[in-house]
Formats: sequence, C-alpha cells, structure tokens
Amino acid sequence: LTLDENGIPESAEGRLAIAERIAVRAEALGIPRARILFDPLTLTVSAGGEAPAITLKALKLLRDRLGAATVLGVSNVSFGLPSREIMNSAFLVMALESGLKAAILNPLSAQMMGALHAWRALRALDENCGEYIDFASRYTSTYAAVGPRSDKAAAQGLSGAVERGLKAEAAALTREAIAGGSEALSLVEAEIIPALNRIGEAYEQKRAFLPQLLLAAEAAQSAFSVIKENVKKAKTEGGMLIILATVKGDVHDIGKNIVKLLLENYGYQVYDLGRDVAPARIAEEAVRLHAPLVGLSALMTTTVPAMEETIRLLRREAPFCRIMVGGAVLTEAYARSIGADAYGRDAMAAVRIAQGVMQETGEGAL
Repeated sequence: LTLDENGIPESAEGRLAIAERIAVRAEALGIPRARILFDPLTLTVSAGGEAPAITLKALKLLRDRLGAATVLGVSNVSFGLPSREIMNSAFLVMALESGLKAAILNPLSAQMMGALHAWRALRALDENCGEYIDFASRYTSTYAAVGPRSDKAAAQGLSGAVERGLKAEAAALTREAIAGGSEALSLVEAEIIPALNRIGEAYEQKRAFLPQLLLAAEAAQSAFSVIKENVKKAKTEGGMLIILATVKGDVHDIGKNIVKLLLENYGYQVYDLGRDVAPARIAEEAVRLHAPLVGLSALMTTTVPAMEETIRLLRREAPFCRIMVGGAVLTEAYARSIGADAYGRDAMAAVRIAQGVMQETGEGAL
C-alpha cells in the first residue's frame, strides 16, 4: 500500500515516492520488484471529485517510472453512491487503461466482468473475442461453438472442425479423408457445407457471433484448399459466378470481403472488382461474364446515389442479372426503392440470396 506513517499522500507523486522506498527495501531483503503488487489506493469519488484522477495518475507513474505491477480495490471508488456497479465498471476500464494489472472485484458481477472482457477484446488481448463471447453467452444462450476451442473438436470429424473454426484440423482431416478413399467433392456436400449452414443458422439466430462465423469460413477455406489440390481445376470452377463491388466513391470493403469469403466457401465463383468501382465497369463486367448475380456494397450515405446509378445501368445493359445490395447505411425498404432485387443485411443473408438465384436460374454450385 502506498501509505506511510503520515497517511495517504494527496498527490500521485507522493504515492510513487512511497512505492519507490518499498521497492528499495524489498530488494534489500531479497524480494524482486517483479513479485510486488503496489496498491496506490482507491478513494471514493463522493468524498472528493479529484480522488479517482489522482489514483489513475499514480497507476501510470507506477507503470511508467517504476515498471511496477499494480492492484486496486476497485469498488471503493463508489462508496456512498447508488447503483455502485455502474461507477465501478467505468472506473475499472479507466484503471485498466492506466496500467492496472490486478483488480479486487466481485467476479460474480455481470457488469464488472462484462467491462473487463470487453476491454480485453477492444485491446486485442482476447483472440477472436473468444473470452468475451464465452462470457456473454452465459447471459444470453449457449451454442456448441461458443467458448474455448480445443483439439477435441477434431474428434467430431471434419464437419465439427469447420464449425468450430479449427483451420489446421480441418485441413488435416480433409487430407486424411481423401487418403482414406473419400471423394474430394463429396466432402463439400457431406461435411463442409452442413457445418457452414449450422454456424450460419446459429449466427442468424444470435447464438453465434461474427468472429465464430469468420473462423468457420477460414477453416472451410483451409479444407477447400486441400480439396482443390485433389480435383481437376475445371470442377472447382463450376459454381455460379457472382460479381462483387463497392460502388464508386466508397473505399470501404471489409463487409464485402466477409461476404466474398463466405460465398466462396459455399462453392460460388466470386469475381471481386474491389472498391470505388465505376458503374460502367460493373455493368461491363456483368455483360462480359454474363453474371447471374451482382452484389453491390456502400457504407457511406454519400455513395448510395452511385449504387442507384449502377443499378439503373445494370438494368439497361445486363437485364438478365439479379442485383443484391448491402452496407451499413442501407435498409431493406431503401434497397427496394433504388431498384435492387434483394437486400443482404449480412454475409449469411448474401449466401441465402445466392442460393435463391441459383435455384431460380439453374446455375451450378459445388
């Protein structure tokens, strides 16, 4: 504790000075600094508005000047106030940002643990948001793929490995199945697509979340890579062709790339024109490739007119193709108003739209 015979210093620098004296004395007794947790002390905000700021500054000084690990009794900050967990969770995040390493808190508090897991995910300390999803699922609903993944998933076969996002296992199980006599393309229909369907349905029902959907798509991609090594090129290029593009003036393509990844894993040929694509080029490629489906993306309100212009041009130059649109600024009603055939609210919706077009046109897919 950063206090001495005179009590708790009012300044962060005063608390640092006490910590430095503790560190010197401890090292003289053979206790390395790395094994000490320094507590700069949390005082309630209700007794003095500057108290939390002094503690936060002390945390930073202990981290930056002393290279020390720190601990705090977080909930002291809200003593004497109503709805204390609101204040506690906010202070916890501020303390973590200031270098706090260990928090004394109630681990059964959903609000406190939620703040902790959210902070770790936002600070890239939680791979694929796995811990956050595992925590959040306990307060919503459970799904088999939620939670820490392990090699045990491989015991469920190729389908289970894909569903749980295990890339290396999916590739290894695909090679093993092919070596054992399984037809490469039959694995797509019997194992990979059903797994993607299950995770996709769970995502649509909010029982699984975007990191899990992407991990499953990447695992399926690793399985597809093995399959492509074992079948003729012509066979792997037999799926329905889909053109994707982010419209003129818009440079955002994260959503489009997610849609592309998922569509490819469902066996479709995706011709990605990229971002900031002029209406004339999209129409030209749709005519040249005789594409049954074109997907347009826009994430800025200022580029929606370019999407509408592209749709008008496609109707004139390529009346045979269907048009789906998506993006954060769109709604289903607005998509219809600008002449689109379908609105893809997310990647799985785009897959469903593609499946409908494939059935309607009779185009093939793996």
